[in-house]
Amino acid sequence: MKPDDELCLCFHVTRRKVENFLRGEKPRAPAQLAECYGAGTGCGWCRPLLRTLFEAHRSSGEAEELPSAEAHSTGRGEHLREGRGTPPAGG
Repeated sequence: MKPDDELCLCFHVTRRKVENFLRGEKPRAPAQLAECYGAGTGCGWCRPLLRTLFEAHRSSGEAEELPSAEAHSTGRGEHLREGRGTPPAGG
């Protein structure tokens, strides 16, 4: 996943926005990433990736390889079809 690819597809939050939020705001828990334009508060598909970025930032390391934007989007479609999340209206 590239910096300008959307990590939170419900609220169109890019990886870059999340990483900048982590550096600037220094959240103490992954749930605080919701303050970054609502990331993770929609269907829930992006929460594992948000947690990965949070943990990488916390340990001052690099995040493990994230899926491509295409794979991430496809996975979200399957997630929604299986009824495991509901995106917000318009998301």
